[in-house]
Amino acid sequence: MIYRITIAGSIVNLALSLLKLAAGILGRSGAMVADAVHSFSDLATDLVVIAFARISAKPKDDDHDYGHGKYETLATIIISLALGVVGAGILVNSIRDIRLVAQGGVLERPGLIAFVAALLSIVIKELLYRYTVRVGRAVNSPSVIANAWHHRSDALSSLGTLVGIGCAYFLGQKWRIADPIAALVVAIFIFKVAFDLIRTGLGELLEQSLPADTEREILQIVTADPAIREPHNLRTRRIGAAIAIEVHVRVDGALTVAHSHELTVDIERRLRARFGQETMIAIHVEPVKGPAGE
Repeated sequence: MIYRITIAGSIVNLALSLLKLAAGILGRSGAMVADAVHSFSDLATDLVVIAFARISAKPKDDDHDYGHGKYETLATIIISLALGVVGAGILVNSIRDIRLVAQGGVLERPGLIAFVAALLSIVIKELLYRYTVRVGRAVNSPSVIANAWHHRSDALSSLGTLVGIGCAYFLGQKWRIADPIAALVVAIFIFKVAFDLIRTGLGELLEQSLPADTEREILQIVTADPAIREPHNLRTRRIGAAIAIEVHVRVDGALTVAHSHELTVDIERRLRARFGQETMIAIHVEPVKGPAGE
């Protein structure tokens, strides 16, 4: 599923990038050329996702006891950095054009073909975002979700381009500064998305625990059987699309080893039913303290 959605996105990005580049050149629109470059960056991140998703899907081996899921986290960070670079490029270009107008310069009027290409780009990229993010959430893939946001950033970039080109084309020379101003706003949004994604990715690489509400849900699942008591030393983390859970529990000390094992197997079954079959679980059993465990 990850490969199919990413390859489909790559094909769309390639076709859309070429279309926008041609429209930018023929329509004499620097904003549209920049937007085409943004779409080409989407194509590059698609290739990153394909490469790293294939690696992260490899089973555990002698050198990776927890599998290769962190490679997908690394892909998310690379995509985040790519978003930041694209945002910086848009920011620099928009500031340059604003300064040009402020100093008495005149921005060139874009052609109608650039306006149509921007409108088409918004529709296509927003549809691609919605489809990709739905797949990413369904398979619980951080890098696919990150790539979906890259699609939406391209749609928003095209929205800024559409507003700027529309003002410049329909409202006259004095409104042409709207193009770089809209691009400036889009650049800020792109930076925000990049920051959120890289913060999440670094949190995973640095073994950040799962959110508090998720850990509370885990403890509720663990203690669903009244024979399980006093869960403690809960440790959680994310490994790519999967999560790892370690927890200590107490049971009646008079139980046999076989019975205690059956209880832990049941806990694992419930946790995997909720968080996915790839969930890595380690449960340590201890006797209940006090008279019941003596």
